[in-house]
This record gives sequence, C-alpha cells and structure tokens, in this order.
Amino acid sequence: MSEPKPLLLMSRLDVERIESLLETPAAQNVDTSALEAELERATIVEPAQMPPDVITMNSTARFLDETSGEERELTLVFPRDADGSAEKVSILAPVGSALLGLHVGDSIEWPLPGGRTIRLRVLSIRYQPEAAGELHR
Repeated sequence: MSEPKPLLLMSRLDVERIESLLETPAAQNVDTSALEAELERATIVEPAQMPPDVITMNSTARFLDETSGEERELTLVFPRDADGSAEKVSILAPVGSALLGLHVGDSIEWPLPGGRTIRLRVLSIRYQPEAAGELHR
C-alpha cells in the first residue's frame, strides 16, 4: 500500500494557465492524467497568499530522487520555456508534474513511462516568483 500523497498548494494563476495548456496540441500527445488528478486535489490560493516554501511554476527547486540517490536542481517551466537544457523541466514531464505544489520537505511517489515510479523529496526552493513579488509571465 502506498503512503498518502502530500497536500498540494497551487496558485490560481498557475492552475488557470495549466488548464489552458492542457487544451492545446502540445498536451495532446502526452499522458496528462496524473497532472490533471493533482490539479483536482490541490488547494488553490491567490498568488499573493502563496507561502515561500511551495513549488510554483517558474520556481527553482532542489530535490532528491530517493530512488537513485541523485540530487538535482530544476526550474519548473511551461513547455514553451523548456529549451532542452538540463536546468529546466516542463510541467508536462513526469518530474515537473510531480513537483508542482509540493512544500519543502515533502516526498511524493510518481509514475513514469514504462510502468516505473520515482520517489522525489523536495530539499529547498532557491527561487519562487510569488515570494520574489513577481507574477508569472
């Protein structure tokens, strides 16, 4: 039996933009069911109410892949901003979908293509637009 999923907190602006993205051709060739389920179960707050320890769109976060033991730092971006660099991950990628809405210290198990799963734990957030007083582009 898997453990309960951590509570998710998402900004209203992020949710609106992700829901619009899910209706575009870019999202049609990707399995977005896990991301859609996360949007459904998230608590939604206004961007100004977002605590600084939560991963939002365009946040840069450090996390541990508990499956491999590898630590990584990534910026969570919309597909148009994913330039193929190792520092950015699209919200439509499994790791991107898994990280959105998590608090520092949270762990989540997430399905990967091919039937595997990954377990991620958020270590820190180096940058979050809401905490920096910026709205998303």
